[in-house]
Amino acid sequence: MERKPRKRTYLMCPPEHFAVEYAINPWMDPDAPVDVELAVKQWTRLRETLLGLGHTVQVLPPEPGLPDMVYAANGAVGVDGVVYGARFRYPQRSAEAGRHRAFYESDGGWRFVAPTATNEGEGDFAYLPGVLGGLLLAGYGFRTEPAAHLEVQEVLERPVLSLELVDPRFYHLDVALAVLDDRTIAYHPDAFAPASQRILRTAFPDAVIADEADALAFGLNLISDGRNAVLSSEATGMAAKLYAAGYEPVLVELGELKKGGGSVRCCIAELRS
Repeated sequence: MERKPRKRTYLMCPPEHFAVEYAINPWMDPDAPVDVELAVKQWTRLRETLLGLGHTVQVLPPEPGLPDMVYAANGAVGVDGVVYGARFRYPQRSAEAGRHRAFYESDGGWRFVAPTATNEGEGDFAYLPGVLGGLLLAGYGFRTEPAAHLEVQEVLERPVLSLELVDPRFYHLDVALAVLDDRTIAYHPDAFAPASQRILRTAFPDAVIADEADALAFGLNLISDGRNAVLSSEATGMAAKLYAAGYEPVLVELGELKKGGGSVRCCIAELRS
């Protein structure tokens, strides 16, 4: 089957102030040195890769004191011009929500809705436009409250499938599951509770299954346009699985940003106008 790419519009934030000054996930070690110059080079290469694939990339200006702003996926989730904002679990990141809100409210093309429930945007929400007229997969267990699943369903007027995450190494849905095209996903079963595993097996029998090594290499923290899957250069096993499934893996080096607990997908929010 021939995979067809679809042009996307993305939002990214350069890591000019990136640092690991605290530990709010198992990947973060404040004692490990961070090379900001290298992080910026790797981020720039990721942006250039997306542009080279024909996509549009808008840039959210970084701010001092918010070292995790580079993980732009966490700031909101939107569909058809309606945007459900983030409410971060940890105070170290709470101010990021306002920066994302300002971005959307500065452009009259968006209708921004502030959340009341804790959620971390596309970190825990994945959108499949080809399923049920538009389906949101929603993770909970570490960062996002189940109450946010009900709230986002009402705001975006799309059905939500709730999935429980159980492994703290895969603290967001986007490190345990990836959307490959409008109907297809890849995921690591052991990142989910048994009931959620059964739901995923039933709903997505043709999913690409990732093993622990794939997930630990951040191979599921990818961005796909339906054909080209951009993922960490460490995730060679996952790249092989994607190629076997008919996708075109595009490997990028993001080792510095992995120190903060994120990779390709974490750095990219999709703008769905």
